[in-house]
Amino acid sequence: MAAYSTTEEAAIRKYKDLPDGKVPVTVLTGFLGSGKTTLLNHLLSENHGLRFAIIENEFGEVGIDEKILGGDDKLKENIDEEVIEVMNGCICCTVRGDLVEALKRLHTKIAKFDGVIIETTGLADPAPVAQTFLIDPEIEKLYELDAIVTVVDAKHLILRLDDEKPEGVENEAQEQLAFADIVLLNKVDLVEEEEELKKVEKRIRDINPNAPIMRTSHSKIDWHQLLGVGAFDISRVLEFEPDFLTNVDAEHEHDNSVTSCSVKFEGELLTQALQEFISELIMTKGADLFRYKGVFACKGMERKFIFQGVGMLFSGGFSPIRWGENETRESRFVFIGRNLDMKELQARVMACKVEEQVLRFKVGDLVEARMGSGWEPGKVIKVWDSGNPYRIQLDEGTCVWGPKDEDVYVRARQ
Repeated sequence: MAAYSTTEEAAIRKYKDLPDGKVPVTVLTGFLGSGKTTLLNHLLSENHGLRFAIIENEFGEVGIDEKILGGDDKLKENIDEEVIEVMNGCICCTVRGDLVEALKRLHTKIAKFDGVIIETTGLADPAPVAQTFLIDPEIEKLYELDAIVTVVDAKHLILRLDDEKPEGVENEAQEQLAFADIVLLNKVDLVEEEEELKKVEKRIRDINPNAPIMRTSHSKIDWHQLLGVGAFDISRVLEFEPDFLTNVDAEHEHDNSVTSCSVKFEGELLTQALQEFISELIMTKGADLFRYKGVFACKGMERKFIFQGVGMLFSGGFSPIRWGENETRESRFVFIGRNLDMKELQARVMACKVEEQVLRFKVGDLVEARMGSGWEPGKVIKVWDSGNPYRIQLDEGTCVWGPKDEDVYVRARQ
């Protein structure tokens, strides 16, 4: 049996023993790329013994995060067997009815979980989400809103707060801060100067003077600081938005220049081709990319390649999560940004797909590999090795990869 501190035991009791048997709900919000999914992973993997039902919202037609969450056996222990994704829209507007139905459906399996965590899209206004738990009579009887946790990116927050919007369009980053019960100032490791962090915190205080600000890197924080805290305070919300409980039909208008481009297909990609595409995309469109992430199957690799990024900041690589024996090997990508050419993006991604065609060379063939110093003679000793079409042993003994089946990388021996 796990040993808990006094603080942890109190949080667990408070989380499990709400009046009238209500189920606690934590809403994770924050702009695109702030670290919400990373935080969710941390909360699920903490040693608290709690089990959760997860509702995720993707801005776009293709879901990514469930492919990541679903592959981790440790996380599965703390998660209800169903990760519900409210797809292709903002949870605060077009699919709000789906949220209500998802919550009602989840409550029929109440014995399987202790609480609900909702991760909203980075373009969501938390107000209508919170309204759902206070205005819908059936939902109000079943659930208790524990806290709205807003995750912000310390490096990019001021840029998002100052983003000029068309007339009548809300600044989502400002709304997310205004409704926060707790603010996680994340990615502080990317801001070198303390004075810069203080400027960011002042901007947060200008919008929300009451919410505690917790500095984090990689969204790491003790779970009991966010769960079972009873932080949501309707009286505070009514102070800055008096019509919160009455103006339930107000439209939340998105910036129409911000769109999502989604790609999903069965099949595998060539690592080198994808890396070249992403590199070029970041260089040419980085300023307009709010968020991009994906999971793909790479030819010759058993592990999933997971990538994500915000603007010019990109991270990606082969994760410990392997493709299941009977799992369909497929690739999923979502790009969210301003003035995106969706057809071009989709075409560029599809161009990275490995076609089912025979490679030009087979094991044992004598070839030349292009090195920094020129062409070097060698022999193919393996095909589709570590995501590369060829593994080549040079005549001088070194082993190298041929990343593409093209003459610019590998050619027949002259």
